[in-house]
Amino acid sequence: MEHTHALIPLWASVPFAIMLLFIAIGPLFFHHWWEENKNKLIVSLLLGTPTAIYLIYNGLSHDLMHQMIFDYIPFIVLLGSLFIITGGIQLKGDIEAKPAINTLFLGIGAILASFMGTTGAAMLLIRPVIKTNAERKFKVHTILFFIAIVANAGGMLTPLGDPPLFLLYLRGAPFEWFFHLTKEWAFVNGMLLLVYFIFDNYYYKKESGESLVKDNTQVEKLSLSGTYNFIFLIGIVLSVAFLNENYLHIIHDNHYFGFIREAVMLSFAGLSLYFTPQLLRKENKFTWTPIIEVAFLFLGIFITMVPALLWLRDNASTLGIDSVAMFYYATGSLSSFLDNAPTALAFHKLASGMVADPTAPGLVAGISEEFLTAISLGAVFFGAMTYIGNGPNFMVKAIAEENKITMPSFFGYIFKFSLIILLPIYILTQLLFL
Repeated sequence: MEHTHALIPLWASVPFAIMLLFIAIGPLFFHHWWEENKNKLIVSLLLGTPTAIYLIYNGLSHDLMHQMIFDYIPFIVLLGSLFIITGGIQLKGDIEAKPAINTLFLGIGAILASFMGTTGAAMLLIRPVIKTNAERKFKVHTILFFIAIVANAGGMLTPLGDPPLFLLYLRGAPFEWFFHLTKEWAFVNGMLLLVYFIFDNYYYKKESGESLVKDNTQVEKLSLSGTYNFIFLIGIVLSVAFLNENYLHIIHDNHYFGFIREAVMLSFAGLSLYFTPQLLRKENKFTWTPIIEVAFLFLGIFITMVPALLWLRDNASTLGIDSVAMFYYATGSLSSFLDNAPTALAFHKLASGMVADPTAPGLVAGISEEFLTAISLGAVFFGAMTYIGNGPNFMVKAIAEENKITMPSFFGYIFKFSLIILLPIYILTQLLFL
Protein backbone atom coordinates (compact mmCIF):
# COMPACT_ATOMS: atom_id res chain seq x y z
CA MET A 1 0.00 0.00 0.00
CA GLU A 2 1.57 3.28 -1.08
CA HIS A 3 1.13 6.36 1.10
CA THR A 4 1.26 9.85 -0.27
CA HIS A 5 3.78 11.65 1.89
CA ALA A 6 6.22 12.84 -0.75
CA LEU A 7 5.88 16.50 0.03
CA ILE A 8 6.13 16.69 3.80
CA PRO A 9 7.76 20.08 4.56
CA LEU A 10 10.65 20.48 6.95
CA TRP A 11 8.72 23.00 9.07
CA ALA A 12 6.40 20.16 10.14
CA SER A 13 9.34 19.00 12.33
CA VAL A 14 9.32 22.23 14.40
CA PRO A 15 7.34 20.62 17.31
CA PHE A 16 10.02 17.88 17.45
CA ALA A 17 12.76 20.53 17.73
CA ILE A 18 10.80 22.35 20.46
CA MET A 19 10.27 19.06 22.33
CA LEU A 20 14.02 18.36 22.33
CA LEU A 21 14.75 21.96 23.36
CA PHE A 22 12.46 21.54 26.39
CA ILE A 23 14.35 18.38 27.41
CA ALA A 24 17.69 20.20 27.13
CA ILE A 25 16.80 23.48 28.87
CA GLY A 26 13.92 22.43 31.16
CA PRO A 27 16.19 21.14 33.96
CA LEU A 28 18.41 24.22 33.63
CA PHE A 29 15.96 27.14 33.54
CA PHE A 30 12.69 26.02 35.17
CA HIS A 31 13.91 23.13 37.27
CA HIS A 32 11.06 22.80 39.79
CA TRP A 33 8.29 23.13 37.21
CA TRP A 34 10.01 20.61 34.92
CA GLU A 35 10.53 18.12 37.78
CA GLU A 36 6.78 17.46 37.86
CA ASN A 37 5.99 14.58 35.51
CA LYS A 38 2.51 15.96 34.78
CA ASN A 39 4.16 19.07 33.27
CA LYS A 40 6.24 16.85 30.97
CA LEU A 41 3.01 15.17 29.86
CA ILE A 42 1.41 18.58 29.23
CA VAL A 43 4.36 19.61 27.00
CA SER A 44 4.21 16.26 25.16
CA LEU A 45 0.47 16.65 24.49
CA LEU A 46 0.68 20.37 23.55
CA LEU A 47 3.30 19.55 20.90
CA GLY A 48 2.10 16.05 19.98
CA THR A 49 -1.60 16.78 19.44
CA PRO A 50 -1.21 19.42 16.66
CA THR A 51 1.40 17.17 15.00
CA ALA A 52 -0.99 14.20 15.09
CA ILE A 53 -3.86 16.32 13.67
CA TYR A 54 -1.55 17.60 10.90
CA LEU A 55 -0.49 14.05 9.98
CA ILE A 56 -4.06 12.69 9.97
CA TYR A 57 -5.29 15.68 7.91
CA ASN A 58 -2.55 15.00 5.34
CA GLY A 59 -3.39 11.31 5.00
CA LEU A 60 -0.44 10.12 7.08
CA SER A 61 -2.37 8.48 9.91
CA HIS A 62 -0.89 5.09 8.93
CA ASP A 63 2.67 6.33 9.61
CA LEU A 64 1.60 7.87 12.92
CA MET A 65 -0.21 4.69 14.02
CA HIS A 66 2.71 2.49 13.01
CA GLN A 67 5.14 4.66 14.99
CA MET A 68 3.03 4.66 18.16
CA ILE A 69 1.84 1.05 18.11
CA PHE A 70 4.89 -0.76 16.78
CA ASP A 71 7.71 1.47 18.13
CA TYR A 72 6.50 3.43 21.17
CA ILE A 73 4.60 0.64 22.93
CA PRO A 74 7.37 -2.05 22.62
CA PHE A 75 9.98 0.57 23.61
CA ILE A 76 8.17 1.52 26.84
CA VAL A 77 7.27 -2.10 27.66
CA LEU A 78 10.93 -3.20 27.36
CA LEU A 79 12.28 -0.28 29.42
CA GLY A 80 9.49 -0.61 31.98
CA SER A 81 9.96 -4.36 32.40
CA LEU A 82 13.74 -4.01 32.84
CA PHE A 83 13.18 -1.14 35.28
CA ILE A 84 10.67 -3.11 37.41
CA ILE A 85 12.69 -6.34 37.50
CA THR A 86 16.07 -4.72 38.27
CA GLY A 87 14.34 -2.62 40.94
CA GLY A 88 13.69 -5.91 42.75
CA ILE A 89 17.40 -6.87 42.89
CA GLN A 90 19.28 -5.33 45.80
CA LEU A 91 23.06 -5.24 46.00
CA LYS A 92 24.12 -4.13 49.48
CA GLY A 93 27.52 -3.62 51.03
CA ASP A 94 30.46 -1.27 51.41
CA ILE A 95 33.88 -2.56 50.41
CA GLU A 96 37.17 -0.68 50.20
CA ALA A 97 37.16 1.98 47.48
CA LYS A 98 40.55 1.10 46.02
CA PRO A 99 41.17 1.95 42.33
CA ALA A 100 41.27 -1.75 41.36
CA ILE A 101 37.93 -2.42 43.10
CA ASN A 102 36.24 0.63 41.57
CA THR A 103 37.54 -0.34 38.12
CA LEU A 104 36.25 -3.90 38.62
CA PHE A 105 32.79 -2.49 39.55
CA LEU A 106 32.68 -0.48 36.31
CA GLY A 107 33.98 -3.44 34.28
CA ILE A 108 31.22 -5.71 35.64
CA GLY A 109 28.76 -2.93 34.78
CA ALA A 110 30.05 -2.85 31.19
CA ILE A 111 29.21 -6.57 30.82
CA LEU A 112 25.86 -6.46 32.64
CA ALA A 113 24.69 -3.44 30.59
CA SER A 114 24.36 -5.50 27.41
CA PHE A 115 22.21 -8.16 29.06
CA MET A 116 20.08 -6.26 31.56
CA GLY A 117 20.05 -2.92 29.72
CA THR A 118 22.04 0.22 30.53
CA THR A 119 19.12 1.40 32.69
CA GLY A 120 18.99 -1.91 34.60
CA ALA A 121 22.75 -2.18 35.14
CA ALA A 122 23.04 1.49 36.15
CA MET A 123 20.17 1.23 38.66
CA LEU A 124 21.58 -2.01 40.13
CA LEU A 125 25.14 -0.74 40.60
CA ILE A 126 24.98 3.03 41.21
CA ARG A 127 24.04 2.86 44.91
CA PRO A 128 26.69 0.24 45.86
CA VAL A 129 29.31 2.30 43.95
CA ILE A 130 28.29 5.48 45.83
CA LYS A 131 28.27 3.63 49.18
CA THR A 132 31.68 2.06 48.52
CA ASN A 133 33.13 5.51 47.76
CA ALA A 134 31.23 7.32 50.55
CA GLU A 135 34.34 7.80 52.70
CA ARG A 136 36.41 9.16 49.84
CA LYS A 137 36.60 12.87 49.14
CA PHE A 138 37.22 12.61 45.37
CA LYS A 139 34.38 10.69 43.75
CA VAL A 140 32.82 12.84 41.00
CA HIS A 141 35.15 11.27 38.39
CA THR A 142 33.85 7.81 39.38
CA ILE A 143 30.24 8.86 38.66
CA LEU A 144 31.24 10.42 35.30
CA PHE A 145 32.98 7.25 34.13
CA PHE A 146 30.05 5.21 35.50
CA ILE A 147 27.72 7.19 33.19
CA ALA A 148 30.05 6.64 30.21
CA ILE A 149 30.63 2.90 30.76
CA VAL A 150 27.65 1.39 32.59
CA ALA A 151 24.90 3.76 31.41
CA ASN A 152 26.10 3.87 27.77
CA ALA A 153 29.09 2.14 26.15
CA GLY A 154 28.52 -1.17 27.95
CA GLY A 155 25.16 -1.75 26.29
CA MET A 156 26.44 -2.51 22.79
CA LEU A 157 26.11 -6.28 22.45
CA THR A 158 22.36 -7.00 22.40
CA PRO A 159 19.11 -5.18 21.58
CA LEU A 160 18.40 -5.18 25.34
CA GLY A 161 21.54 -3.14 25.99
CA ASP A 162 20.40 0.26 24.82
CA PRO A 163 17.06 1.62 23.50
CA PRO A 164 18.43 2.61 20.03
CA LEU A 165 19.56 -0.98 19.44
CA PHE A 166 16.14 -2.29 20.46
CA LEU A 167 14.48 0.03 17.93
CA LEU A 168 16.91 -1.21 15.23
CA TYR A 169 16.04 -4.78 16.26
CA LEU A 170 12.35 -3.89 15.75
CA ARG A 171 13.37 -2.72 12.26
CA GLY A 172 14.66 -6.22 11.48
CA ALA A 173 18.26 -6.48 12.78
CA PRO A 174 18.64 -10.04 14.17
CA PHE A 175 19.20 -10.37 17.95
CA GLU A 176 22.60 -12.00 17.49
CA TRP A 177 23.78 -9.50 14.82
CA PHE A 178 24.83 -7.05 17.56
CA PHE A 179 27.51 -9.50 18.76
CA HIS A 180 29.39 -8.39 15.60
CA LEU A 181 30.17 -5.21 17.53
CA THR A 182 32.20 -7.02 20.22
CA LYS A 183 35.57 -5.60 19.02
CA GLU A 184 34.34 -2.00 19.23
CA TRP A 185 32.61 -2.68 22.57
CA ALA A 186 35.81 -4.20 24.02
CA PHE A 187 38.02 -1.38 22.66
CA VAL A 188 35.91 1.55 23.94
CA ASN A 189 35.13 0.04 27.34
CA GLY A 190 38.73 -1.17 27.73
CA MET A 191 40.07 2.32 26.97
CA LEU A 192 37.58 3.98 29.33
CA LEU A 193 38.44 1.55 32.15
CA LEU A 194 42.16 2.12 31.62
CA VAL A 195 41.79 5.94 31.69
CA TYR A 196 39.51 5.66 34.73
CA PHE A 197 42.03 3.46 36.57
CA ILE A 198 44.77 6.06 35.94
CA PHE A 199 42.50 8.89 37.19
CA ASP A 200 41.32 6.96 40.23
CA ASN A 201 44.91 6.09 41.20
CA TYR A 202 45.82 9.78 40.95
CA TYR A 203 42.87 10.84 43.15
CA TYR A 204 43.37 7.95 45.59
CA LYS A 205 46.89 9.23 46.31
CA LYS A 206 45.43 12.72 47.00
CA GLU A 207 42.96 11.40 49.61
CA SER A 208 43.67 12.33 53.22
CA GLY A 209 44.89 9.60 55.55
CA GLU A 210 41.75 10.07 57.64
CA SER A 211 39.30 9.29 54.82
CA LEU A 212 41.33 6.22 53.76
CA VAL A 213 41.39 4.88 57.34
CA LYS A 214 37.59 5.36 57.48
CA ASP A 215 37.24 3.59 54.12
CA ASN A 216 39.35 0.64 55.36
CA THR A 217 37.44 0.26 58.63
CA GLN A 218 33.85 0.88 57.52
CA VAL A 219 33.49 -2.30 55.53
CA GLU A 220 30.29 -4.28 54.96
CA LYS A 221 30.34 -7.47 52.91
CA LEU A 222 28.53 -7.38 49.59
CA SER A 223 25.20 -9.22 49.60
CA LEU A 224 22.59 -9.76 46.91
CA SER A 225 18.88 -10.14 47.61
CA GLY A 226 15.91 -10.60 45.30
CA THR A 227 18.03 -12.93 43.15
CA TYR A 228 14.95 -14.76 41.74
CA ASN A 229 14.46 -11.57 39.67
CA PHE A 230 17.40 -12.78 37.55
CA ILE A 231 15.08 -15.58 36.34
CA PHE A 232 12.60 -12.94 35.15
CA LEU A 233 15.49 -11.02 33.58
CA ILE A 234 16.52 -14.13 31.62
CA GLY A 235 12.86 -14.40 30.58
CA ILE A 236 13.05 -10.88 29.10
CA VAL A 237 16.29 -11.74 27.22
CA LEU A 238 14.71 -14.89 25.75
CA SER A 239 11.50 -12.99 24.83
CA VAL A 240 13.46 -10.44 22.80
CA ALA A 241 15.66 -13.15 21.23
CA PHE A 242 12.97 -15.62 20.21
CA LEU A 243 9.50 -14.04 20.25
CA ASN A 244 9.85 -12.40 16.83
CA GLU A 245 8.97 -13.15 13.23
CA ASN A 246 12.14 -15.19 12.66
CA TYR A 247 10.73 -17.81 15.04
CA LEU A 248 6.99 -17.10 15.12
CA HIS A 249 5.75 -17.21 11.52
CA ILE A 250 2.28 -16.21 12.66
CA ILE A 251 3.65 -12.62 13.00
CA HIS A 252 4.26 -12.55 9.22
CA ASP A 253 0.52 -12.96 8.63
CA ASN A 254 -0.51 -10.39 11.23
CA HIS A 255 1.83 -7.79 12.76
CA TYR A 256 -0.29 -7.59 15.88
CA PHE A 257 0.79 -11.10 16.93
CA GLY A 258 4.19 -9.45 17.56
CA PHE A 259 2.70 -8.23 20.83
CA ILE A 260 3.04 -11.79 22.19
CA ARG A 261 6.57 -10.62 23.10
CA GLU A 262 5.32 -7.55 24.99
CA ALA A 263 2.64 -9.64 26.79
CA VAL A 264 5.31 -12.10 27.98
CA MET A 265 7.60 -9.25 29.11
CA LEU A 266 4.78 -7.62 31.09
CA SER A 267 4.03 -11.03 32.68
CA PHE A 268 7.64 -11.26 33.92
CA ALA A 269 7.42 -7.69 35.26
CA GLY A 270 4.15 -8.63 37.01
CA LEU A 271 5.78 -11.72 38.57
CA SER A 272 8.64 -9.52 39.81
CA LEU A 273 6.15 -7.11 41.46
CA TYR A 274 4.25 -10.04 42.99
CA PHE A 275 7.22 -11.97 44.40
CA THR A 276 9.53 -9.13 45.50
CA PRO A 277 8.78 -7.96 49.08
CA GLN A 278 7.71 -4.31 49.25
CA LEU A 279 10.35 -3.72 51.92
CA LEU A 280 13.16 -4.71 49.53
CA ARG A 281 11.91 -2.26 46.90
CA LYS A 282 11.60 0.41 49.57
CA GLU A 283 15.19 -0.16 50.73
CA ASN A 284 16.21 -0.01 47.08
CA LYS A 285 14.51 3.43 46.90
CA PHE A 286 12.39 2.07 44.02
CA THR A 287 9.85 4.62 42.77
CA TRP A 288 7.79 4.79 39.59
CA THR A 289 8.83 8.40 38.86
CA PRO A 290 11.76 7.72 36.46
CA ILE A 291 9.84 5.32 34.21
CA ILE A 292 6.74 7.56 34.15
CA GLU A 293 9.04 10.44 33.15
CA VAL A 294 10.44 8.37 30.26
CA ALA A 295 6.93 7.32 29.15
CA PHE A 296 5.60 10.90 29.16
CA LEU A 297 8.60 12.45 27.41
CA PHE A 298 8.84 9.77 24.75
CA LEU A 299 5.13 10.04 24.01
CA GLY A 300 5.87 13.58 22.76
CA ILE A 301 9.14 12.60 21.09
CA PHE A 302 7.69 9.65 19.15
CA ILE A 303 4.67 11.63 17.86
CA THR A 304 6.55 14.81 16.90
CA MET A 305 9.40 12.95 15.19
CA VAL A 306 7.12 11.34 12.57
CA PRO A 307 7.32 14.36 10.18
CA ALA A 308 11.11 14.47 10.69
CA LEU A 309 11.41 10.75 9.86
CA LEU A 310 9.25 11.09 6.74
CA TRP A 311 11.20 14.17 5.61
CA LEU A 312 14.48 12.27 6.07
CA ARG A 313 13.18 9.32 4.05
CA ASP A 314 12.09 11.57 1.20
CA ASN A 315 15.23 13.73 1.13
CA ALA A 316 17.88 11.13 1.96
CA SER A 317 19.71 11.47 -1.33
CA THR A 318 20.18 15.25 -1.07
CA LEU A 319 21.74 15.41 2.42
CA GLY A 320 25.24 14.35 1.42
CA ILE A 321 25.59 11.87 4.30
CA ASP A 322 26.89 8.98 2.26
CA SER A 323 29.96 7.45 3.94
CA VAL A 324 30.23 5.12 6.92
CA ALA A 325 32.24 7.72 8.89
CA MET A 326 29.62 10.41 8.16
CA PHE A 327 26.83 8.13 9.41
CA TYR A 328 28.85 7.46 12.58
CA TYR A 329 29.55 11.13 13.37
CA ALA A 330 26.13 12.41 12.27
CA THR A 331 24.32 9.79 14.36
CA GLY A 332 26.79 10.44 17.19
CA SER A 333 26.52 14.22 17.23
CA LEU A 334 22.71 14.15 17.18
CA SER A 335 22.65 11.35 19.79
CA SER A 336 24.64 13.61 22.10
CA PHE A 337 21.98 16.31 22.21
CA LEU A 338 18.82 14.52 21.19
CA ASP A 339 17.94 11.26 22.82
CA ASN A 340 19.89 8.48 21.07
CA ALA A 341 16.85 6.23 20.47
CA PRO A 342 14.90 8.48 18.07
CA THR A 343 18.20 9.56 16.49
CA ALA A 344 19.05 5.96 15.57
CA LEU A 345 15.60 5.61 13.97
CA ALA A 346 16.06 8.82 12.00
CA PHE A 347 19.39 7.67 10.52
CA HIS A 348 18.04 4.20 9.84
CA LYS A 349 15.30 5.94 7.85
CA LEU A 350 17.95 8.03 6.08
CA ALA A 351 19.98 4.92 5.17
CA SER A 352 16.87 3.06 3.97
CA GLY A 353 16.09 5.99 1.67
CA MET A 354 19.45 5.33 -0.04
CA VAL A 355 18.79 1.64 -0.81
CA ALA A 356 18.02 1.23 -4.48
CA ASP A 357 17.04 -2.45 -4.30
CA PRO A 358 15.51 -3.59 -0.97
CA THR A 359 15.99 -7.25 -2.00
CA ALA A 360 19.76 -6.89 -2.58
CA PRO A 361 21.99 -9.32 -0.64
CA GLY A 362 24.03 -8.07 2.34
CA LEU A 363 21.33 -5.80 3.77
CA VAL A 364 20.57 -6.00 7.50
CA ALA A 365 17.33 -4.40 8.77
CA GLY A 366 16.82 -3.15 5.20
CA ILE A 367 20.05 -1.10 5.05
CA SER A 368 23.72 -1.77 4.33
CA GLU A 369 25.50 -3.58 7.16
CA GLU A 370 28.28 -0.94 7.27
CA PHE A 371 25.72 1.84 7.79
CA LEU A 372 23.90 -0.19 10.45
CA THR A 373 27.22 -0.67 12.29
CA ALA A 374 28.00 3.06 12.12
CA ILE A 375 24.48 4.03 13.33
CA SER A 376 24.58 1.53 16.22
CA LEU A 377 28.06 2.61 17.40
CA GLY A 378 27.30 6.32 17.01
CA ALA A 379 23.99 6.12 18.89
CA VAL A 380 25.24 4.05 21.83
CA PHE A 381 28.70 5.56 22.41
CA PHE A 382 27.78 9.21 21.88
CA GLY A 383 24.75 8.85 24.17
CA ALA A 384 27.30 9.51 26.94
CA MET A 385 28.38 12.91 25.56
CA THR A 386 25.73 14.85 27.54
CA TYR A 387 23.28 14.22 30.37
CA ILE A 388 20.41 14.07 27.87
CA GLY A 389 21.96 11.66 25.36
CA ASN A 390 20.55 8.55 27.05
CA GLY A 391 17.81 7.93 29.62
CA PRO A 392 19.90 6.50 32.49
CA ASN A 393 22.41 9.42 32.44
CA PHE A 394 19.87 11.64 34.15
CA MET A 395 18.84 8.92 36.62
CA VAL A 396 22.49 8.38 37.69
CA LYS A 397 23.09 12.13 38.06
CA ALA A 398 19.92 12.48 40.18
CA ILE A 399 20.90 9.60 42.50
CA ALA A 400 24.45 10.98 42.89
CA GLU A 401 23.03 14.40 43.82
CA GLU A 402 20.59 12.80 46.29
CA ASN A 403 23.72 11.42 47.95
CA LYS A 404 25.30 14.89 48.19
CA ILE A 405 27.80 14.41 45.35
CA THR A 406 28.18 17.72 43.48
CA MET A 407 27.89 16.84 39.79
CA PRO A 408 29.06 19.16 36.96
CA SER A 409 26.42 21.32 35.23
CA PHE A 410 25.09 20.40 31.77
CA PHE A 411 27.89 22.31 30.01
CA GLY A 412 30.44 21.52 32.73
CA TYR A 413 29.97 17.82 31.99
CA ILE A 414 30.61 18.44 28.28
CA PHE A 415 33.72 20.61 28.67
CA LYS A 416 35.32 18.90 31.69
CA PHE A 417 34.61 15.31 30.68
CA SER A 418 33.06 14.30 27.38
CA LEU A 419 35.04 16.53 24.99
CA ILE A 420 38.43 15.76 26.55
CA ILE A 421 38.00 12.07 27.47
CA LEU A 422 35.18 10.49 25.46
CA LEU A 423 35.53 12.23 22.09
CA PRO A 424 39.21 11.26 21.48
CA ILE A 425 38.35 7.59 22.22
CA TYR A 426 35.35 7.74 19.85
CA ILE A 427 37.44 9.30 17.07
CA LEU A 428 40.04 6.57 17.55
CA THR A 429 37.25 3.96 17.32
CA GLN A 430 36.17 5.35 13.95
CA LEU A 431 39.75 5.41 12.60
CA LEU A 432 40.40 1.82 13.71
CA PHE A 433 37.10 0.10 12.95
CA LEU A 434 35.02 2.06 10.42
